[in-house]
Amino acid sequence: MESAKKGSKRTPAKKGGAPAKGTPKGKGAAGVKQKKGDLLARFEKVKLKDMVVFSRQFSAMVGSGVAMLRTLTIISEQCENEKLRAIITDVKNQVEGGSNLSAAMARHPEVFDRLYISMVKAGETGGILDEVMKRVSEFLESRARLTDKVKSAMAYPVVAMFVAVVVFWAMLTFILPVFQNIFEGMGGELPEFTRFLIMLSELMRSWWMVLFVAVVVSGTYFFKQWVKTPMGRYQVDGMMLRVPVFGDVIRKVAVARFTRTFGTLIHSGVPMLSSLEVVRETAGNAVLSAGVDEIHKEVRQGGSISKPMSKNPLFPPMVVQMIAVGEETGKLDDMLEKVADFYDNEVENSVEALTSVLEPILVIGVGGIVGSVVVGMYLPIFTIINQLK
Repeated sequence: MESAKKGSKRTPAKKGGAPAKGTPKGKGAAGVKQKKGDLLARFEKVKLKDMVVFSRQFSAMVGSGVAMLRTLTIISEQCENEKLRAIITDVKNQVEGGSNLSAAMARHPEVFDRLYISMVKAGETGGILDEVMKRVSEFLESRARLTDKVKSAMAYPVVAMFVAVVVFWAMLTFILPVFQNIFEGMGGELPEFTRFLIMLSELMRSWWMVLFVAVVVSGTYFFKQWVKTPMGRYQVDGMMLRVPVFGDVIRKVAVARFTRTFGTLIHSGVPMLSSLEVVRETAGNAVLSAGVDEIHKEVRQGGSISKPMSKNPLFPPMVVQMIAVGEETGKLDDMLEKVADFYDNEVENSVEALTSVLEPILVIGVGGIVGSVVVGMYLPIFTIINQLK
């Protein structure tokens, strides 16, 4: 009886229970999902449109009376971008730990730039965070719309030139050698243009082509490294502003971005000098940044904004006069917004006009490149036919 009782005693189970067979320790479905999310977050980029959606949702929910922590939780749960979701979660944890929203966002400068942080900080100080976030979303929407417009205009010529180069290379590398063998079997002297194309084809199939590609790749790499330096960036941006036709569009884009950013910061309650510092760092053009630096020095010494602008050829006279009027009337932010709207429309009109001009030119150019190779291949045949006649 006693032995039966002893035998009936069960060994107590280990705390937490034994892991199920086939499931590695510490690796469940949640762990796999977490690792997959971390991997996506590492390589995924946060696009401008993602920031627009985040800012718009945050403004709407906070303006409706939803608590900040709950707002951040809801947005992070429904965010489709893995990297942004992880960042929003970290921001929520920092705020929950007692940090300010601007300070928590400043931990992620790759997503929240100084412009964004400055506006959020101004909204926190003035108690108008929902209104400021709404202005941030409107600003980002305007910038995204302008960027998409310029990119779509530049995409067509880039694709057209790429197709032309690929077709030209393929015809010289694969098609012309076949005709070359036929021409050699026919005998006789080939036309000069055909001989030039054959020489070009042989060059492209030789080791000299590999050397040429290596020089181009290395030159491109060193050029990019040079552009990253302050002097290189300034010289390249200045050169781009002087390019015919395109330079005018680049100038309008720079002015539109300057006025939009400056006006949004001023309207959000960011101090003048701090606004100019932010604009200088987020200008996107080294020549414009140098001009803003001169404005910053003048304002710091008690001067006006319009005076140094009038000495800079980057700023059109209309912009200078409107900003001067804004300073005199105390409505500088309104004037900056009007100038930004005007130049946004100017950029759209200029891009549309440029695209309408470039399309036929590129079509003719691509046709000319392909047609020249075709003519070069058929010229010997026409010559032989004339000789036979």
